[in-house]
Amino acid sequence: MPSTSSPSRIPRSRPRDVVVLGSTGSIGTQALEVVRANPDRFRVVALTAGGSRRDLFAGQVEEFAPAFADLGEDASCQAAAMECDVVLNGVTGAVGLRPTLAALDAGNTLALANKESLIIGGPIVTARARPGQIVPVDSEHSALAQCLRGGAAQEVRRLVLTASGGPFRGRGRDELHEVTPEQALAHPTWTMGPVVTVNSATLVNKGLEVIEAHLLFGIPFDRIEVVVHPTSVVHSMVEFFDGSTLAQASPPSMLIPIALGMGWPDRVPDAAPPVDWTRAQTWEFAPLDDEAFPAVRLAREAGSAGGTAPAVYNAANEVCVEAFLDRRMRFTDIVPTVERVLGAHSSSRVPSSSTDAPGPTVEDVLAADAWARSEAGRAGPSRDDPKLTQT
Repeated sequence: MPSTSSPSRIPRSRPRDVVVLGSTGSIGTQALEVVRANPDRFRVVALTAGGSRRDLFAGQVEEFAPAFADLGEDASCQAAAMECDVVLNGVTGAVGLRPTLAALDAGNTLALANKESLIIGGPIVTARARPGQIVPVDSEHSALAQCLRGGAAQEVRRLVLTASGGPFRGRGRDELHEVTPEQALAHPTWTMGPVVTVNSATLVNKGLEVIEAHLLFGIPFDRIEVVVHPTSVVHSMVEFFDGSTLAQASPPSMLIPIALGMGWPDRVPDAAPPVDWTRAQTWEFAPLDDEAFPAVRLAREAGSAGGTAPAVYNAANEVCVEAFLDRRMRFTDIVPTVERVLGAHSSSRVPSSSTDAPGPTVEDVLAADAWARSEAGRAGPSRDDPKLTQT
């Protein structure tokens, strides 16, 4: 995990060798934008992608001429284990777990945007990481890491994650039944992939980030808060025991956390435009509506349960989001279905590779992931429900 003390600058005599996993996704393309703007600081030595945007990938390979480039999970594992300065894991979903472990086992610094691998891997991932080896790239956790430079770990009272509230901020649960995929994908402040955008609308993404913050920084769940901040300028805050709070602020852009993740602990000059302090502006903060958006509460329960529960939470949600985008599930059925799957998980025996290990193995996590995906397909509304046929 990132150190909470102020880092010393590292002399830079050559560009940092960077491996980019998931290069055609939102994080990957922005990471290459940072590299393109800073050829004296970064050099791409490997690129991998899932294969859905082959033309884009081919163009990236031609432009950056990496030593290694290929498609698929095995390629990402191979690239993550290469000798390099930093591996940026921008893969989406549970498929990022094995590449995360490969990077850690190889001793590489891991700039982690693939939150799912940490969340579902939990102690498996943290046990493999040496201090400071994982650098968060999520804007909220990057903000926390930056704020934690301002004090010692024992001085921290609580972490405060900010949430934009998504496109349905202020609506009650009864107002969300007829939400369409198009409405859920119209995020007011961020441009992201469809799964992450829907997760932001349900606040599942914020629930995942609460678990991630617990694992990254070792802060108990009861000392991690979520507040709604619609403009997404303050990315997160750390409150210290003397009553002071440090906040990290910048306009909503992933370029700063990506650049900092690849360059940690050094900042990259002009990574993105700063806040315009000459312009009048107001920052609003509000409590989270747990009744309308219960995903954060459910994530705390899954994270506190530990074991394979976070993997079940994540996997069931991914299936539900896909069903919602395909108009086979209502928006308001996503989180209740995840909750039903978690309930079934706690009362049944999920396939396990071992009964002797002190915690889940990688195989246990992946088995729970597969079980939850199957269970979520059965727990949701029928695809023949006539109420789901509206466009």
